[in-house]
Amino acid sequence: MTSYDRRSFLIGAGVAGAALLNGPSALLTPAQAQGAYAPTRTMRGGSNNYRPNAPLVESLGSGFIMSGTVRRAGTGELLPNIRIQIWAATTRGGEREPSNHGSVMTLADGSFRLEMEQIVPNFGQPHAHLAYDDTAFETVFLRPVMPSAHDTKLHADFVLAPV
Repeated sequence: MTSYDRRSFLIGAGVAGAALLNGPSALLTPAQAQGAYAPTRTMRGGSNNYRPNAPLVESLGSGFIMSGTVRRAGTGELLPNIRIQIWAATTRGGEREPSNHGSVMTLADGSFRLEMEQIVPNFGQPHAHLAYDDTAFETVFLRPVMPSAHDTKLHADFVLAPV
């Protein structure tokens, strides 16, 4: 005779409850890789000093490379011609300095790259700000922090959810 303890009962009840919330078909469909291309969430403090419609630029100086990729949520499709705004405190001045703000467009392979002046710590942390703010996808603001103020490159990826 099989005996069940309280823990087994609670685990079984939790699984059954989750199946009910997801519908009866959740018990019949195989598990999928949920979240492989989940939308990027806006980071706290990411929109600080954002300037709508920052101009498209070739560079914001030299010595530091900001790069990344942009994909569509769900499918992971690489997205060309997406405008990404980048700004940071650099050797030119703080985040509010107009010459530290610029936008770039993603290439055919969904990548973007911007050379700029060296990022310097702001409020004790060396970091950049990046934004996608347009009508085709949900707005996302990123604020990646660098491991060291001596780093000369930073990579940040976006996974955008259609509106």
